[in-house]
Order: sequence, then structure tokens, then C-alpha cells
Amino acid sequence: MFLQIIIMLVGFVLLVKGADLLVDGASNIAKKFHIPEIVIGLTIVSIGTSMPELMVSLTSAVEGHSDISIGNVIGSNIANLLLILGMCAIIKNLNFKKETKFFESPFAFIITILLFIFANNRIVDQTGTIARFEGIILVVLCVLFIIYNIIMAKKGEEFDGISKDLVIVNIEMSTARYTIKSIIFIILGIVCLKFGGDFVVNSASEIARMLGMSEKLISLTIIAVATSLPELATSVIATKKGEVDLAIGNIIGSCIFNILLIIGVSAIITPIGYSVSYNKDIICLMVATLFLALFPFIGKKDEMTRVNGSIYLVGYIAYMISLIVTNL
Repeated sequence: MFLQIIIMLVGFVLLVKGADLLVDGASNIAKKFHIPEIVIGLTIVSIGTSMPELMVSLTSAVEGHSDISIGNVIGSNIANLLLILGMCAIIKNLNFKKETKFFESPFAFIITILLFIFANNRIVDQTGTIARFEGIILVVLCVLFIIYNIIMAKKGEEFDGISKDLVIVNIEMSTARYTIKSIIFIILGIVCLKFGGDFVVNSASEIARMLGMSEKLISLTIIAVATSLPELATSVIATKKGEVDLAIGNIIGSCIFNILLIIGVSAIITPIGYSVSYNKDIICLMVATLFLALFPFIGKKDEMTRVNGSIYLVGYIAYMISLIVTNL
């Protein structure tokens, strides 16, 4: 037991460090080739902080641990919204830009409903499957969302009524040396993510077996929170520095990528088994994303206030208690 816990902790460290290296390497190369920082934030950072979830879910799907594969994504999204975004809003009121208010938050709600439909449209004996063609649909939507991000990176400020040029970072370094270093970061990041995902999935499955706990409970709690550590660190630090756009964008973007990219790619590689016992968890996630879409329109206009954040945080505590009670 003790050895499995150590292996799982090592896996978590590798996942967080791997995501960090991957984001740094990809961001450095993007900056070197004069890609606007806003594009980097909306795409590379969001995808990078979702890498732990991706590797855990992919490894789980391939090895036949479907409960961990689907539970990790649902649990991570619930943690991202209720726990992390709730904490950020308590630290400082979060202002919503127009594109977040009118598109990104509602889009997160819509794809959560789509996930629920895909998971439940072929239920037989309390189990269903997210098929390959449904995975393809999710990945196509992911590509479209990335294209949207690139377009909004160029036009977003005009959409918000702000007129100023995008700042492009020009890094003055030895081109060859700088690029090689960034590529090494990317390779090391991928290696850490691969081994980290293997360690977490295998040790968590063994711990669940030894304690008589379900893989579902492990995935929705310990693994979900652990794989959300990159989002937690990025968003809380960004909020404390007053960069609330990065905090909101990172969380919403990660939630969207978790569903579209992670579930999509996992389902394409191998159809994901689904248990209807997850329905109440997805419904909880739908409620959380619905409130996210409503916050800019209720109470203080265009803001997620400390009161809203407190509601989210209390909701997460209540959700965790209900999980533990119902799975004992």
C-alpha cells in the first residue's frame, strides 16, 4: 500500500512538471516565431494544463479502466469550476469579457450537455459507450474552438471596445540554442507526462482494489484534484497578480479541452465504456457550467463576485461529501 501511494505521488509530480515543461517549451517556440501571447494563452496554456488529464484518461482508456478515464475528466471539470474558479473569485472579483460572456461560457455548457447525450444514447444494462464517431465529432469541435481562439486573438479587443495593438514578444537570443532548449523542454515534458500518467493510473487502480474502493471514487476525487493542480497554480497566481483574464480563460479553456480533446481522442483510440452512475456527476457539472454562464447576467454585471465564488466553493465541499457518503 505504502509503495503504491509513493508511486502515485511520484506520478502526480511528473504530471505537473511535465505539463510545466511542455507549456514552457511550446510557449518559447511560439514567442520566438512572433505568435501573439494571447493566442499562446488561449491555446497552448489551456491545452498544456490539460495534459495531465489527457495522459491519465488516455492511459486508462487503453488499459481498460474506463471509470478512471471518464471520471477523471468529469471530476477535473467540477474541480476546475467549483474549487479553483471559486477560490479565484474569493481572492478577487473576476470580470468577464464579452466573448467569454456570450460565447465561451455558454459553449462550455452546451458541450457538457453534448457529453451527457453521447454517454447515454446507447445505454444497455446500466452501461453505455462513447463511440469513435462521437469522439471524432468532439475533436472536430475542438479544432473549431482553436480556430475561434485565433480569430478572437486578433479581433477580441475590438469586440470588447478596446483599440490597441497586440503585443508580440520578441525574444533576443541565439536562435539555434534557444530553439533546441525549447524542443528539449517539450520532449522532456511529454516523457514526464507519459510516465506520470502510467504511474497514477496503475497505482490508483491498485489502491482502489486493496481498499475495496471503486475506481470511480478514486478518479472523481484524488485523481481529479491532482490532475487539476496545473490549473490551480496558474489561475490562483494569475488572480493574485491581477491577471483575471488569464485565470478565467485558463479554467474555461481547460474545461472545454478536457471534454473535446481528451474524451474525443480517447474515444477515437478506443471506445470509452460509460456507467449511468456518472449521470448525477455530469448533471452536477452541467449545473456548475450553467451558473458560470449566468453569473455575468445576475448580481453585479459582467462579474463573478466573492459571493459567487463562495457558492461555488461550498458547492464543491458538498459534492465531495456526497461522493464519500454514497460510495462508502
